[in-house]
Amino acid sequence: MTALFTLLPESVGTIDADSKATILDQLAQRFAGVYGLDPVLVLERLEEREKLGSTGFGRGVAIPHARIPDLSRPVAAFLRLATPVAFDAADGMPVDLVFGLLSPEAAGAAHLHALAAISRMMRDEKMHAALGEAIDAEALYALLANSIDRDAA
Repeated sequence: MTALFTLLPESVGTIDADSKATILDQLAQRFAGVYGLDPVLVLERLEEREKLGSTGFGRGVAIPHARIPDLSRPVAAFLRLATPVAFDAADGMPVDLVFGLLSPEAAGAAHLHALAAISRMMRDEKMHAALGEAIDAEALYALLANSIDRDAA
């Protein structure tokens, strides 16, 4: 079985952000740069989804997600924030881990399965702690890639 989504090393990093809007903008820029997508469209879709209800998942995690035309499969990006930012999360806690997901417009079940896999990964206490302690983007990517590969096996 293959992974439910693509996560490339360049799509993982630590950023400085001071607001939810800045986070979504930087996430859109990251998706655009790494996966060759239109940053304006990505940001519009992420903001549209956010208007339906915050993707602040709780425990310092947000999972902004959207569907985008012309994608062939789900793609992901992961941002660790230098300092926690208010994100209208369900538990009221600011977020410092942001796992973005974009899926093809017609990817109904695939989108939901990818979201569920990300959600499981972010609920794992050991993973959550390790992501917070990782020294750099390379270490973050290694943690995420190992977990994704393990889930796909």
